[in-house]
Amino acid sequence: MDLLTLTIIIAFVLGYACIALEAVLKVNKAAVALLMFVVCWTLFMFNPGLYVTTSGGDVTHAVGDIIERHLGATSTTLFFLMGAMTIVEIVDQNGGFNFVRDALRTTGSRALLWRITFMTFLLSAILDNLTTSIVMIMVLRKLVASRAERLVYASLVVIAANSGGAFSPIGDVTTIMLWNMGMITAMGVITKLLLPSLVSMVVPALLLQFTLKGNVSSVADDDADDDGQLTALQRKAVFCLGVGGLIFVPVFRSLTGLPPFVGILLVLSVLWIVTEVFYSRLRLVNDNALKRVTRLLSRIDMATILFFLGILMAVSCLEEVGVLTKLGVWLNSVSDGNHYIVTGAIGVISSIVDNVPLVAGCMGMYPITATGDMATDGIFWQLLAYCAGVGGSMLIIGSAAGVVVMGLEKISFGWYLRRITPVAFAGYVAGMLCYALEQMLL
Repeated sequence: MDLLTLTIIIAFVLGYACIALEAVLKVNKAAVALLMFVVCWTLFMFNPGLYVTTSGGDVTHAVGDIIERHLGATSTTLFFLMGAMTIVEIVDQNGGFNFVRDALRTTGSRALLWRITFMTFLLSAILDNLTTSIVMIMVLRKLVASRAERLVYASLVVIAANSGGAFSPIGDVTTIMLWNMGMITAMGVITKLLLPSLVSMVVPALLLQFTLKGNVSSVADDDADDDGQLTALQRKAVFCLGVGGLIFVPVFRSLTGLPPFVGILLVLSVLWIVTEVFYSRLRLVNDNALKRVTRLLSRIDMATILFFLGILMAVSCLEEVGVLTKLGVWLNSVSDGNHYIVTGAIGVISSIVDNVPLVAGCMGMYPITATGDMATDGIFWQLLAYCAGVGGSMLIIGSAAGVVVMGLEKISFGWYLRRITPVAFAGYVAGMLCYALEQMLL
């Protein structure tokens, strides 16, 4: 390995370490990811001829074309995420999720556990695991008064959100990436991973239900969240257009062949127009103005979008210098080509570090093939979608859903490690065994 390639790897590893230690360093991971992206490609330009071969052309121009190609592929994921986040924000701010609270309300502790688990699982598949976790924690605060009880429910929200996102092409950033790049199809990942994902959720829920007894420590009814702006019928219309539109995106792609982000922008534009019509008929007071899409766009988490941009572009640099290909060959030789070992290890690692760069790295390490386990909807890509999504549940810091729930409910790392990690690991392994059994029988 030459010195320049080694320097690029060191820059990436140092940046990755800073991202993993974000809570300690108090530096936003998006800033580090963007710096890592720029540093890696700047180092690349010290000797681009080492990696790029041209037939008499300008090497600098060739490198520019390479970066633009990677940026184009990355942008499809980023625009999809921005559109989806905006849609969910519109639905949430206009009271579209009020029905979730009403559907979950019950007096029995164990009954509430199963309602929360399945509702989170389903919503995560339609929305995304991060947004679903936020919605469910807000709903839990209106249903459960005891913090001790709420911690158990909140932990199950993390597990169910990650499991629900793993079998859906739009449920997790990693599945969105794999779907956008053609590694998996919507129908393929749903049919093959639905049952394993369900098992990975049900097993922990079965084990945790024994920690709850009696009735729920209920919170007094509070209808203050009814914004009084849109009517009940209008709120339902916003919910149906937003959530129904997200479900329609895979159908749109199969009908038109266009990238998923085009479908998500179609849904966003329709929802935007409908809400503008609704609010144009209301007296434009400050509360109304704040709920219009032009204002809600400022609430989108651009730091997360920039983080994905930085990390994906930095990984693409490693791909261009050939590091990922060599790493893939090494992993195959160590595991003797066993995809369950490789993806299973990636799932465990994803509970410690972010699963986005891990999946991006695998996409660079293993090129898609026409047939076999590496083909579209091949065993490897489906296992990768499952393991990277569900594996993050094993630690509270292992997924975006876990991190946001940790912040909202002040769940300590140690408490989650003692109480939840063993049952989450049991569900993770059970889901992999379920997938293996599916492959043997079907």
